[in-house]
Amino acid sequence: MQKEESTVVLQIPDTQTIAENHPTASRVQSPSSIKTFKQCPRKYYYSYILELETTSNIYQVRGNIAHSVLEHFFDIETSMISLNNYEQHLKLVMQNLLLKEWQNYKEELVKLELSQEQEIKYFEETLMMLFNWTNSFCQKIAKQQGTFQERFKKLTPIRELRYVSQEHAVQGFIDAIEHRDCGVCLMDYKTSSKQNIDEHLLQLGIYSLLYYEKHGVMPKQVGVYFLKGEESILEVDEELVEMAKKEIAHVHENTQTNNINDYPKQPGGLCKWSSGQCDFYNTCRPFEK
Repeated sequence: MQKEESTVVLQIPDTQTIAENHPTASRVQSPSSIKTFKQCPRKYYYSYILELETTSNIYQVRGNIAHSVLEHFFDIETSMISLNNYEQHLKLVMQNLLLKEWQNYKEELVKLELSQEQEIKYFEETLMMLFNWTNSFCQKIAKQQGTFQERFKKLTPIRELRYVSQEHAVQGFIDAIEHRDCGVCLMDYKTSSKQNIDEHLLQLGIYSLLYYEKHGVMPKQVGVYFLKGEESILEVDEELVEMAKKEIAHVHENTQTNNINDYPKQPGGLCKWSSGQCDFYNTCRPFEK
């Protein structure tokens, strides 16, 4: 798959201008901000209006590391790889990339104050996830025709592109844009243990909308690479896109003010759990009247 300059280099409009020109938008939303509002409007208020500081955790950091590894994976030199040795070679490449990115994120990892045993555990878990993805990729290589280099090129996606919709005042980063035999497929990487694609329909619908607005063609499929499991694919239909439009509009309509009283608390299981709590738990005090 050859990257075309006209496809890869996107002219990104200024988000402040978009928000100012949109009839109901006070800011440009994203899949994350919309999900946050649906979970708890008060959390949205703290995150996106007051912009209070949040605390990082190992799951967020290693998720970023895994994304970086997969983004750089397709930039590797393939001239020395053949159909006789590609599986072992690609796993070695993946391991080396993870070591490099783990070191690049060392400052953030140090802030987490993990023990040496904990850091080794999370490193090994991340490596296993990436090896799991590599196994699936190797299976796709085996089904292609031509030399290894030709197969690798065909399976190389366009990566980490930011799209911004002027019409809907929403933006998002698409992890991988693949050109499959059936057409364009938009894929996202997830490192979570849960592997239910239904939980990501809003994000995938927004991606479909963004891609269509930019290119004038609706993607054929959207999906998630669950790095702890398998990939999951959905056909893009009108219902998915209309759902995304509806959710975007709903959040715009309900986030036009900076008044805390317009963002009610929604106390529940996402406030505090056995191993942690919401970043704003002490500020919000959700269970107090």
